[in-house]
Amino acid sequence: MNKISKKLVHWYHIKSYDFPWRKSKNVYDIWISEIMLQQTQVKTVLAYYNKWIDVFPNIQILANAKIEHVLKLWEGLGYYQRAHNIHKTAQIVMNEYNGKFPSSFSALLKLAGIGDYTASAIMSIAYHKPYPAIDGNLKRVVARLYGIDNFKNITAKSKEHVQDLMYKYNPSEINQALMDLGREVCLPKKPHCTACPVKISCYAKKNNAVHKFLNKNKTITKPIYNVAVGMIWKNDKILISKRKNDGLLGGLWELPGGKKINKESFSECLQREIYEELNIEVKINKTIGYIKHQYSHFGINMKGYHCQFHSGIPKAIESDEIKWISLNEIKKYPFPKSTLKIFSLAGC
Repeated sequence: MNKISKKLVHWYHIKSYDFPWRKSKNVYDIWISEIMLQQTQVKTVLAYYNKWIDVFPNIQILANAKIEHVLKLWEGLGYYQRAHNIHKTAQIVMNEYNGKFPSSFSALLKLAGIGDYTASAIMSIAYHKPYPAIDGNLKRVVARLYGIDNFKNITAKSKEHVQDLMYKYNPSEINQALMDLGREVCLPKKPHCTACPVKISCYAKKNNAVHKFLNKNKTITKPIYNVAVGMIWKNDKILISKRKNDGLLGGLWELPGGKKINKESFSECLQREIYEELNIEVKINKTIGYIKHQYSHFGINMKGYHCQFHSGIPKAIESDEIKWISLNEIKKYPFPKSTLKIFSLAGC
């Protein structure tokens, strides 16, 4: 077992993937990187992480920030509940732990947005404790390496094998070496077996069975919704509404509108939604354009319109708040990616 560990650690040091969070020994930096890396590729995270650390260099500054500022910095990264959880956890750490991040696994699990994987990653990388951080990539690596073809108990089996690999070795280096191996070499479809540092010990490689060891998730068909939104103009300003904090894309601002129902047209949908959401009537002037966007659990086909405010007193019926803003103020507010695409089509 230690032969595998030795080769993994040697390969890890040679490759030395130069991620900014690996240069830091600060648990705060490691925590932020791990949350960002959930459901998001490393190349996407890099720019967001660097900007985040520039703006929120420590947990006190983050805890004191307004959630809207946090969401703006997260804009475009997706899975926005992560940003809400980061902000909530920062406040908990400041109020209950005197600003010092907890160093026990059980305490970490009590913080918002931290589950078994993230807690294990923090414990191993920041505190050098033998906690295997088991995700889909690591399960695949371990299944191939040890020939585990029954994925029913793969998480528990993976933990056992990784803990053995950590024996007399730095848990941080073992976990991160396996992460790198799963991300760069031991890929789901076309793995680079010739570049693998432990290919001589790999059960799947030796038995020409690499593609048999995959955790095949059921394919789920995502619903697609047709949505109409409007840039409602009044005296050179547009109306935006803030989504409720406890819902999907909570706390983000958006253009008024909603989903089509029955056989109504996009324009009919928009006028109905605007009346239901804001208690106002508008005149639709012209089309902005049409975009498609995929979220984690559904997709949308969105059509945007330029509209002129006609009558009524705007009310935040279906949202937390509404505002009239000028175009140069758009950059101050956090918006979903789909809304940003409409702004882009409109030349904003």
